[in-house]
Amino acid sequence: MPIELEVAGDEKAASRRAAELIAAAGGEAERERNHFTVAMSGGRSPWAMLAILGELEEMPWDKTELFQVDERVASPGSPDRNLTHMVLGLSMDHQAALRPMPVTQRDLEAAAREYEASLPDRFDLVHLGLGPDGHTASLVPGDPVLEVTDRRVALTGEYQGHPRMTLTYPALNDARRIVWLVTGPDKVEPLQKLLAGDESIPAGRVRSENMIVVADEAAAG
Repeated sequence: MPIELEVAGDEKAASRRAAELIAAAGGEAERERNHFTVAMSGGRSPWAMLAILGELEEMPWDKTELFQVDERVASPGSPDRNLTHMVLGLSMDHQAALRPMPVTQRDLEAAAREYEASLPDRFDLVHLGLGPDGHTASLVPGDPVLEVTDRRVALTGEYQGHPRMTLTYPALNDARRIVWLVTGPDKVEPLQKLLAGDESIPAGRVRSENMIVVADEAAAG
């Protein structure tokens, strides 16, 4: 199925539009299943999006479980942790929805299995970003995690200074909906490959039934 593309004027507008799409999906999930399961990636634009999401009335926070798409293996409170910024972006009431990846445990393989066991059978929505190298989640070029098909959560090798825990393709591809937020001029080439379904980049191997990309004008070229 082709990926739908929406272009917003700038990064702020793109973040707001992505937040609106997530809130709308949350309202739909609440009406249909009385529960909303969403997994969110890290990054500067997503942190702004999360803050906006906290202000939207349609978002059913009391019925939401907010999982992490990926996380760096780093100490609690580290600025390198996605969780650190997610906590800063949410009110105390909304933080109750967070389901953090247990990356501080000594046995990380066991921690990954533990997190996988906590996942819903199928995410209502997954938010993804796109790296200049074509990675998404922590599915990075050349890492063995790209070939994991029997696990929904796995560990990566070191990437940009940290090993990571990440959702794998089976978890992403089974999501009811995926919202990509792609901003910045360094994303023009990988975005074109993503839209073309180019499997030479990790993001191009995501194959959910309902995917929309919200991009700013800089990324859309």
